[in-house]
Parts: sequence; C-alpha cells; structure tokens
Amino acid sequence: MMKEKNDKEVSEKVSLNWYPGHMAKTRRQITEDLKLVDIVIELLDARIPISSQNPDIAQITKNKKKLVVLNKADLANAEENRKWIDYFEKRGIPAVLTDSNSGKGIQDCIKKVEQIMSEELKIQAEKGRIGRKIKAMILGIPNVGKSSFINRISKRVTAGVGNKPGVTKQKQWIRINESIELLDTPGVLWPKFESEEVALHLAFTGTIKEDILQRTEIAYQLTKFLLENERKLLCERYKLDEKRVEQILSQEQAENINIYEVMLEIGKKRGCIISGGNIDDEKTAKILLDEFKNGKLGRITIEKRD
Repeated sequence: MMKEKNDKEVSEKVSLNWYPGHMAKTRRQITEDLKLVDIVIELLDARIPISSQNPDIAQITKNKKKLVVLNKADLANAEENRKWIDYFEKRGIPAVLTDSNSGKGIQDCIKKVEQIMSEELKIQAEKGRIGRKIKAMILGIPNVGKSSFINRISKRVTAGVGNKPGVTKQKQWIRINESIELLDTPGVLWPKFESEEVALHLAFTGTIKEDILQRTEIAYQLTKFLLENERKLLCERYKLDEKRVEQILSQEQAENINIYEVMLEIGKKRGCIISGGNIDDEKTAKILLDEFKNGKLGRITIEKRD
C-alpha cells in the first residue's frame, strides 16, 4: 500500500534531487543572449500554464516584448484554453494557442510576433533602418515541446543565417521567414518548484521523471485529481462503472486507500494481473500516466481559471 506524504516531504525531496546545478549558468547565458533579441517567445504547456512558467523568466525578460505560446493546446480543454488566453491578455501579455505536432497555430504565432513588433519596426524605418529583421528567442522548461515548435516554425530549416555580431559557435540564428530570425540557445531554463502542487503538475505532464517522485505515487495523485475533476472521462476511458467507483470512494476507510483501490480497478480492466491474482500497480501507473500525457483520456486542463 502506498504511504501518504506531506507537502514538506515531497517539496524537500524535489528540492534535493531535481533543482539542477547548472541553473545559474543557464540563467546568465540567457540574460546575455537577451541583448541580441527584440522579443521573447515563452513556451508554456496549455494544460498547466502556471506550473510550466519559470518564475525567473518574468524577471529576466521584463524589459523585452513578450509573446506567450500555450503549446499542446490540443491536449487541453478548449474552453479553458480560451480562458487562459484572456488571462494573459488582460495582463498585457499577448498569447496564442499552438499544437507543434500538427502545426496548428504556428502561423498565428508568426503573425502575432510581427504584430507586436510592427510599431517598433515603423520607428526604425523612419530612422532609415529599412528591412530590419525581427530577432526572437524561445524560452521554455523541458517537455513543453520547444524542439517540435522550432522545427515547425522554421519548417525544419535549421541552417544559420550568416555571421552576425555577438554570434558564437554555440549560437544559431534560424530563419523563420523574410522578416523573422530566431535565436536558438543551447540549454534550458529549468523550473523552481514553489509547492508540491507545482511539482505534481509537472510530474503529470512528464517534466519530472520517475526517479524524482515514485511513478505509483504520481499515478495515485493523478487518479485523485481525475476523480475530483474529470471522473466521467476517467470512467469512460477505463470502462469503470461509475456506481462502483462511488461505492469504493464511499468506504469508511482512509481516502488514500479508496483512491488507490480505484487505481487498482483501472489495472484490473487493463489486465495488469500478477501472481496470486494481485494487481501490478507499477504497470497500472505507467499505463495511466502514459495515456494521460498522450491525451488518450480526452482534452484535460489541470490548471483551470474560474
């Protein structure tokens, strides 16, 4: 049986095992590279827009124009996607929805960058700087689809665009179109966890690997979230009888035991049986997490707006 962990235990474990030593070096490099660009494209996971947002980005990019891209929008609830677009735009931050796998929304992103920069380019043109290219940079934590996004927006053309001041062998300018060049920098800006909730959200979507938090524990927490927020989708996917689920959850025993039993019901439905007729909770956890990450349960947003 899984044991419960309190917020402090989980947060301490994540803090000790996850926060990488190269964070300071990466932060310095990005701060330096910002001098070369006009606009920052911040890639977020549409299912967890807040948890996938590095708290340092707002600080180090505060003097730059910014576009928020809610990627993997096809995996998130459509209505919630609209609410998140409104959320950012009400805070003065332009935002667009994309699905880098299919390419949906990529052209919207290009148009929005050109729109954001139009006034600045007009001012430059009046000063005689005609045809000046827009220089952009993409920032995003692991697993938000940064590589797929770059491949899509550049149409997989990754050749450099020539020698430019400040460009080193580690920096590559990618031509997006006639007016935009993208600076792709090595390394990533990693998240700093503010709470157990943020850590779990990142674990659900695959940013935190199983050596940080136990796979069965992550799957248990995901099952709990789905039972509370998306029970119908969960039951439909795994052919669970809703009355039976309600029966299990109503048992007079600790809540975590009831939720774990529902998780085992999922394992039973998927044939995760081991010797003695027991359920393999590790195999069940892998199925549940993989299918959630791949959108098999439906379009689900973890972080919702009221």
